[in-house]
Amino acid sequence: MSDEAKNMSKDKPLYVISVAAELVDMHPQTLRLYERKGLIEPSRSAGKTRLYSQRDIDHLKEIRRLTQELGVNLAGVEEIIRLRKKLDKLQENMEGRIVSLQDQLQHRVSSYRAALEAPAEDEDD
Repeated sequence: MSDEAKNMSKDKPLYVISVAAELVDMHPQTLRLYERKGLIEPSRSAGKTRLYSQRDIDHLKEIRRLTQELGVNLAGVEEIIRLRKKLDKLQENMEGRIVSLQDQLQHRVSSYRAALEAPAEDEDD
């Protein structure tokens, strides 16, 4: 399975709130609180039922780890999430810039090689 297909499958809304809460060992009300705080954004069905993806489940497990194992409060979790999103965006931009620079470099190398391989013009004419 390609990375893109894996990412798409991780984002597929699969679990209703009761199942999601059980998977992450939290009360459904806690998931609602996290949604109100903007820590998680589950999809909604046509009937407005919350649907959680595997990515949401992983995200909730990370929130639980931060709060229960590391003792971070919800304001701290919000800041960590905000900074991670910012870091991910910066990394994405940097990777795009690297690809662009690699393309430019490859184009220049190809141009120089073509110029070196071109037959020299006769200066005696």
